[in-house]
Amino acid sequence: MTATLFIVATPIGNLSDITLRALETLKSVAVIACEDKRHARRLLAHYDIRTPLLALHEHNERQAAERLIERLAAGHDVALISDAGTPAVSDPGARAVAAVRAAGFRVVPIPGPNAAIAALSAAGFEGPFCFVGFLPPKVGARRTALEGIKSLPATLVFYEAPHRIVETVADLAAILEPEREIVIARELTKLFEQIERMPLLAAPAWLASDENHRRGEFVLIVSAPPPHEGLDAESERILKLLLAELPVKQAARLAAAITGQPKNDLYARALALRRNSSEGSL
Repeated sequence: MTATLFIVATPIGNLSDITLRALETLKSVAVIACEDKRHARRLLAHYDIRTPLLALHEHNERQAAERLIERLAAGHDVALISDAGTPAVSDPGARAVAAVRAAGFRVVPIPGPNAAIAALSAAGFEGPFCFVGFLPPKVGARRTALEGIKSLPATLVFYEAPHRIVETVADLAAILEPEREIVIARELTKLFEQIERMPLLAAPAWLASDENHRRGEFVLIVSAPPPHEGLDAESERILKLLLAELPVKQAARLAAAITGQPKNDLYARALALRRNSSEGSL
């Protein structure tokens, strides 16, 4: 099967932020699957691209995937785009991609703009990060989700819409550690782009200080949790014994069950021990 589904990243605001390869692909394929035809037409008209469109959004993804597979089976290349950024990342498309793969066709990414990566590059936070995307819209579910990830030893990256930004930032400030910092990035690559870094506890007041601060599409980046005190000697001994025989995740999980220490602390320490062991063997 030689036909290909191309996953094409498109601008998140500034129409100039599109690659030459993306333009060539959008011109050459038989059809473009898009989230919103009206939105897609504005981009395509800007570059005089007249490729036919097929709607693929969260409400019709299964049926649209079947139509994509029919096109591919007929030997036609197809492109998938979202309203902005990289498809299938907090946007529709992942299920369609899985179906196309299961049907045996090639899937090729055409990389380009991504709001999370753009914001991260300007945030100044080091180390690993965890992309969360949109938190649940309901208060209880959102707070439960935050409790579940607050101890992850990584920078946290969220998307949020303007009508929920105030309550989401309030929950971040209430649930996560007060020592953390936050970067609020809004309207990335657009005329009123704003990227501000501040203490997490100062973020609700910053949003309240100007109604313009609450406008636009948001990327929220929260620094990793502060380091905890080192493990006690017995927990360290048990972890090392388990780590000598087991993978990192399993060793940390069993050590947590035995010692009662937080699993995330043990996991972070296990990673450091394994890394140090690997470096020492070089």
